[in-house]
Amino acid sequence: MYQRILAATDGSPLSEKAVEEALSLAALSKATLVVLKVVPRYPVSYFEGGLPVDAGDIKRIEKQWGDAAKALLDDIKAKGDALGVAVKPVVVKSDLVAEAIISAAKKHKCDMIVMASHGRKGIKRLLLGSETQHVLTHSHIPVLVLR
Repeated sequence: MYQRILAATDGSPLSEKAVEEALSLAALSKATLVVLKVVPRYPVSYFEGGLPVDAGDIKRIEKQWGDAAKALLDDIKAKGDALGVAVKPVVVKSDLVAEAIISAAKKHKCDMIVMASHGRKGIKRLLLGSETQHVLTHSHIPVLVLR
């Protein structure tokens, strides 16, 4: 059935639900679960009046974000270990979340992507965007979306 499943998480409760489903699916199909957390880069302001941030502070903040992502994925790996599921934690630094998800799925030769969607509609979706929608429309790998 499935050999490698990618589960994308942002640590939200809805995303946790998607990871739980991915763990169950991986256990049923005896697949490896690649669990992915995309960490953004620190935003740099080029606008007049913006406060410059020291490069050392930016490195420290980005390291904190990376460490938090690793801790989140380590918790998921522990859950996988308890279920007998092989879990490969992957942290990617990118501002393009959907593209990072698609790229990671290709790189790790995944045959399914599992992710959550907040189900925003109308103006909220237009303003906030939809990473899930982007993955659905640009990936050639099947996507299971949970709401």
